[in-house]
Amino acid sequence: MTDMATTEATSETTSPLERRIEMTVVLADIEKDVDQRLKQMSRTVKMAGFRPGKVPMKMVAQQYGSQARSDAIGAAVEKAYGEKVREQNLRVAGYPRIEPKSDPVPGQLGFTAVFEVYPEITLGDLAGQEISKPTLAVTDTEVDKTLEVLRKQRTTYVETDLVSAKNDRLVIDFVGRKNGEEFAGGKATDYSVMVGGGMMLPDFEAQMEGVKAGETKTFDVSFPADYQAAELAGSTVQFEMTVKKVEAARLPELDADFARQLGVADGDLVKMRAEVRANLEREVKKRLQAKVKEQVMDALLKVNPIEVPKALVAMESEQMAETARRDMESRGMGMKNIPVEASWFTDQAARRVKLGLLLAELVKARDLNVKPEQVRKIVDEFAETFEDPKEVVRWYYSQPQRLAEAEALALENNVVDWVLANTRVSETPIAFDALMGNAA
Repeated sequence: MTDMATTEATSETTSPLERRIEMTVVLADIEKDVDQRLKQMSRTVKMAGFRPGKVPMKMVAQQYGSQARSDAIGAAVEKAYGEKVREQNLRVAGYPRIEPKSDPVPGQLGFTAVFEVYPEITLGDLAGQEISKPTLAVTDTEVDKTLEVLRKQRTTYVETDLVSAKNDRLVIDFVGRKNGEEFAGGKATDYSVMVGGGMMLPDFEAQMEGVKAGETKTFDVSFPADYQAAELAGSTVQFEMTVKKVEAARLPELDADFARQLGVADGDLVKMRAEVRANLEREVKKRLQAKVKEQVMDALLKVNPIEVPKALVAMESEQMAETARRDMESRGMGMKNIPVEASWFTDQAARRVKLGLLLAELVKARDLNVKPEQVRKIVDEFAETFEDPKEVVRWYYSQPQRLAEAEALALENNVVDWVLANTRVSETPIAFDALMGNAA
């Protein structure tokens, strides 16, 4: 195809990263390209009554002329756009929006390409930033707390004739009425609920403690003003509850059977505590590192306020939404009734995009690229929790995508280490419950 005459001009932008390129394409050049495309098609096109390659050109043009012209215009615009981008050394983010001009010059077609570019990043000074590095040493106390959590996770329930107490489980029927009329969602049969578990409204929760099987009671429940069901928000209704069963909670003993449940084949309690401690130390280390990493990323964002391309944020938002959809589907949740909108993730996506650009610039500017031994160390740490670590390591190195995850983590670690070396860092002890999210 012959070269096309193009012109370029910059117009006002709605964003500091938005750019516009105006292009004109000569119609005579388009027609030449259309002819070449139709001739190429005519060599292989099939049409009833004609042998391949013998279809009259006029019929080929009638059948495929519009497609050929559309393809020719698209190729011409793409070529002109690409040339201008290269001439101006622009780093384009996302895809351009091509808009036809309403007042083209005779013999030409006019277009405007609207797109975004990556921001120019000048790294800010981190010297004035402070990082609080939490510290926690795992002792027997933390091991004991973790064992209690593991016991609670394996709670069993035994039916009892005693009155219910906190942490017992009830099986109940209930029906709610507002002004004497049952309301939607206020009725259940054989409903299983933990006493003091916080699953019900406070007024309802208060009525579940101190009851026995066979008991029926009626009581008022006040709904909060911001309750999701507008027809119930701020109102007081009456519930009737029948207790069918009271099931007392039973925690397993810390014995050989419990140890075997945790994977200690011979039931040795010393081995069990050692394994719990090792797992806990790994988890504590991971959470401490995560808290430091979050502060590091916050510091980078604070000293490097940058605008990011909307196109990249939109793509990241959609990826996050798709991940959420897959996660919900894997949990057996029907997606038809639970739409997941990309817009829900815009703020998180913008943060991710900003950090991605900042980390890339920092790695380049400070030569923080990962070394093979750093990646291998991370893979080894992943693998050590499995029964056959060597097989896990082989699996990682046979899966490029999995290995890329380890490489990305190693890269983040390099950035964190560099930032810690260039900021003011203080160590602050953190309580076990606070670190673990009160899991204990």
